Amino acid sequence: MNLIRKLFSHRHGEEPTTSALVTWQGQSGTQYQYEVFPLDAAFQPLPGNYLYAGVSEDGAWVPIYVAQTRDLHQRLEGHVRVDDAISQGATNLHAHYDTQGQAARCSEEHDLVLRWRPVCNDPVES
Repeated sequence: MNLIRKLFSHRHGEEPTTSALVTWQGQSGTQYQYEVFPLDAAFQPLPGNYLYAGVSEDGAWVPIYVAQTRDLHQRLEGHVRVDDAISQGATNLHAHYDTQGQAARCSEEHDLVLRWRPVCNDPVES
């Protein structure tokens, strides 16, 4: 089992199903790679970025909520609840671990929110 699959393993040590990789581009032009998971995916207690996403009528991913956290395992602490994201059309969770520090995670979050303006995020200014 490779390291990425192990880090993203589901509850009780189950292997996750093969996940697609999605690249999200921020307002700055920087591209961030995320792995696609079901909404109930469990993660290791490591820092990272995540977003709830739905699918548009033309089949493209649409971000519903973008966030960063110091612990993907407890990602919802102080953030939008999964039920709120589902009510806005979320069908999947996109995530990646990021050990570059909180400033890097916040910068990525801000960059993506500026570009996509997800419905569950508070508006931000550049």
